[in-house]
Amino acid sequence: MGIAIIGTDERVTCTYLMTSDERMNGNVEESGGNGYIIRKVFKYSKDPVEEWKQVCKYVLEIFKRQTIDVLLMIMDSLVDQNVSIIDFFKANVKSVNECYPYQSKEENDVDEHAAYLLNNLTVNNELHSNLRIKNYHFDEKIFKNLKELNIYNSKWIGYNRLLEIDCRSVVLGKNLISIKEWNLFIKKWIAMKTNKNLEYLELDYRDFEEFRALVLHDIPHELVDGGIKRTINKLSYPNRSIEISGGIDIRRVDGKTATFFVFQMEFLAMSVN
Repeated sequence: MGIAIIGTDERVTCTYLMTSDERMNGNVEESGGNGYIIRKVFKYSKDPVEEWKQVCKYVLEIFKRQTIDVLLMIMDSLVDQNVSIIDFFKANVKSVNECYPYQSKEENDVDEHAAYLLNNLTVNNELHSNLRIKNYHFDEKIFKNLKELNIYNSKWIGYNRLLEIDCRSVVLGKNLISIKEWNLFIKKWIAMKTNKNLEYLELDYRDFEEFRALVLHDIPHELVDGGIKRTINKLSYPNRSIEISGGIDIRRVDGKTATFFVFQMEFLAMSVN
């Protein structure tokens, strides 16, 4: 378990790591280059979780913080301590700017603790979930009005949950939403009855012509000539803009345009401008 403190201009990062391995006590690892320094300091503890909690309290108090910038939690790493750690956040942290729940082994069932974490946490800006949820009726609240909502294994996100999301950038990997439901979703989006704040939507790759024929068959749209190149803004990648050729445009009742396009032969996306 660790706590990272990032310095001015993100040039220095120091991570304080609690370990149950006594041989690591006092070890310092340093890397970096080009003016950047990444330092890890190891501290042995007989009870790493409890000591981590105490250090968290000190850091929050010293910097007068009630919000954590980034929370990364591996849900199947300290299973017996998950509830205790989450309760600590409930008692000591007001919110988290970016949240990254993960699991190390796909076969592990993390549904209960993942739901407990997300139902008891306020996320301000970004949620990036790489959990393998087993129960399609997973009881997790849907975060709204986030800058980014990336759910890389979204089989549990059905049509009704999709209508609730309304975040600026949404990535839904491996979703099971049907063709008919995507058709209904787009119609509701055009009528401004859902996801009014949506600026970017990304799904797994699907054949573009098939998508047009099956999903957009009764929705007014414009097929843009493949020779026409345009720059699309993507909110969820370090490279925030890409150049596309062609695409399909649909228009919302307020005049905003959504462009559907395929990129890298891996993703189908919708960008709103």
